[in-house]
Amino acid sequence: MKIHLRLLFLSILSISTFNNGIFAQDGFFAKSIEKEKSIEAKFLESVDYDRFKVHLQELTKNPHIAGTPENELVQQYMKKIMEDAGMEVKLYPYDVYLPNNPGKSELEIISPVRMRLSQQEKILEEDPFSSDKRLHLGFNAYSGSGNVTAEVVYANYGRREDFQKLAEMGVDLKGKVVIARYGGNFRGFKAKFAEQYGAIGLVVYTDPKDNGYTKGEVYPNGPYYNETTIQRGSMLTLDWTGDPLTPYEPALPLDDPNSPERLDPKDVDFHTIPVTPIGYGAAQEILSRMKGQAVPEDWQGGLPFDYKIEGGPELKVRVMVEQPVDYIRANNVIGTFKGAKYPDEWIILGSHFDAWSFGATDPNSGTAMLLTLVEALGKLAKQGIQPDRSILIGHWDAEEQGVIGSTEWVEHLRDELKAKAVAYMNFDGGVSGRNFGASAAPTLKKLIIDASQEIMYPDSAKTVFEVWAGKNKEPRIGNLGGGSDHIAFYMHVGVPSLSGGAGGTTAYHSNYDNFNYYSKFVDPSFKMGGAVAQLFGLVTLRMANSEVIPYDVPRYAQDLKGHFEQAVENVKEIDPGFQDFDLVKSALVKLENSSKTYQEALNNAMAKGKLSKKKITKVNKGLIDLEKSWIDPKGMYYGDWYKSLYVCNDPFSGYASWILPGIQYEVAINRTEKLEEWDERYAAAILDLSSKIDKISKML
Repeated sequence: MKIHLRLLFLSILSISTFNNGIFAQDGFFAKSIEKEKSIEAKFLESVDYDRFKVHLQELTKNPHIAGTPENELVQQYMKKIMEDAGMEVKLYPYDVYLPNNPGKSELEIISPVRMRLSQQEKILEEDPFSSDKRLHLGFNAYSGSGNVTAEVVYANYGRREDFQKLAEMGVDLKGKVVIARYGGNFRGFKAKFAEQYGAIGLVVYTDPKDNGYTKGEVYPNGPYYNETTIQRGSMLTLDWTGDPLTPYEPALPLDDPNSPERLDPKDVDFHTIPVTPIGYGAAQEILSRMKGQAVPEDWQGGLPFDYKIEGGPELKVRVMVEQPVDYIRANNVIGTFKGAKYPDEWIILGSHFDAWSFGATDPNSGTAMLLTLVEALGKLAKQGIQPDRSILIGHWDAEEQGVIGSTEWVEHLRDELKAKAVAYMNFDGGVSGRNFGASAAPTLKKLIIDASQEIMYPDSAKTVFEVWAGKNKEPRIGNLGGGSDHIAFYMHVGVPSLSGGAGGTTAYHSNYDNFNYYSKFVDPSFKMGGAVAQLFGLVTLRMANSEVIPYDVPRYAQDLKGHFEQAVENVKEIDPGFQDFDLVKSALVKLENSSKTYQEALNNAMAKGKLSKKKITKVNKGLIDLEKSWIDPKGMYYGDWYKSLYVCNDPFSGYASWILPGIQYEVAINRTEKLEEWDERYAAAILDLSSKIDKISKML
């Protein structure tokens, strides 16, 4: 009954979509729509929801940090599933420089009492995974090594503004150990700022106000962090993403004749202070003994006492870390369904597969979803239904230590990706809850919204679109920031990218992120994985099969107008007399006109349906080149590896999305003398984009 209802729903939607002319805007000739809808219906029926659970269970049997035999088992499983589905699978090995175990680590209060503090989650009777002897202490990759004893200072979230506030308050951090709570920024910046202000050690914990008993029941009775839950994670904060010793170049195996000359680790700006993460139970032992001045009101956490800024001379804490860093072999696993018509145009989907422990939500819910999607595409391939463009599935290694595997692959295939990559879709932890969401480049937003209207939200009578949008006319789609494998694709090479899936409360980066936790608190019905696979399978097929790549080209001008209005307001905060980016304002008018002309030309061409294959190839080559208008050889002042003028991760927080990052940086550092330069650089990029769109319009 469900099958017939879904097919009926799709057929009704097909008719309404066709009548409204939406598909004409999405790059399909009228004569191709019926065939495409038939393929999509077959794909949706081929998605086996039950396979998601099977894959997730298999992928998360063992803890599997990068560079371990257990991670190799995951790699082998993925390879087999993809090959069984009919994909051509290739491994891309790299020798990368990273820590994949904590080495030796100790944390203790020295005075007024002597107390060793817990650095690992407690074993729970309700969770058989928690007793696995291969689970590590909590550790932060790329911590400095050292053994320090000092007084303590509380730095709230350890953000740039928090350290600035401490300086304003006259709090001297030199020779002190900082304790800061997780949240507000990428954890590596907590260490970077602490070291810059003279601290000799850092302790990081998750406060119950942010994730713990103040939110609800804690694990194992509920989804929130218990007192011993520890967030692991990388501390790497360099001026580039990827392997720390091979910026701009792929870290090919050391015995490869083309392996690059590596930087000397002594010349790389790694953190030098020892850093360790703990749970809030251990943090309470330190914070409750602090006796200095009261914290600002918004620095108060959820532990049951008044937080203080300083511990005073009586409270001494010892932090000891001896963390080994060496080369490990990372293997990216890339599967390909070769395109029947345009094999050199690539639709790429990916997720990393290495984890801090079992990785049930992060990352392997994304891995399991991709394998489910692959099997459905494989069923089509076995019926002789090939995509017109090539579909690549990338499983990235060594992401957790610094988004390394995917970055090395992008640097390795930089020229090919610039010429061939239509889009990159990232699914790191892609099914980590029941709340659907997405962030995307402007050209890809409409594709996600359209597909969400055709997929039923699990365990409901509504579509994903209806649940996602709620009372709004259109759901909100965010802008991509940092923290995952889209970075090199989008910000270094200029491949339009998206990140999507379902999220919720998780046991993020802790030893409890396992199948037991997932089955109880993340998605007990195990249906979201299938729904996400269906939705992004539709997005994939539409990009793969449309005659003209279905970018929403007018969205550039639409989004940019709002972004520059906001940029002007931001600049006025540091320069009240600032009026506008005049060159940009003029360029945006041209872009808006170019986009309108393009859309009209595309609609006419699609209605006629007479473009030759040669012309289609030229048009699509031009479309793939559009995003490259944002790739500036000079890059950003805070790191020239980051090339995109349009988007970057915030260099002071790491995770946040900076739109128009060149201007954002000037505002952040309170500098006005380069605003004219940025007006020129942005106007040049917008005019280049407009010119490219005009050329495509003439081809149509």
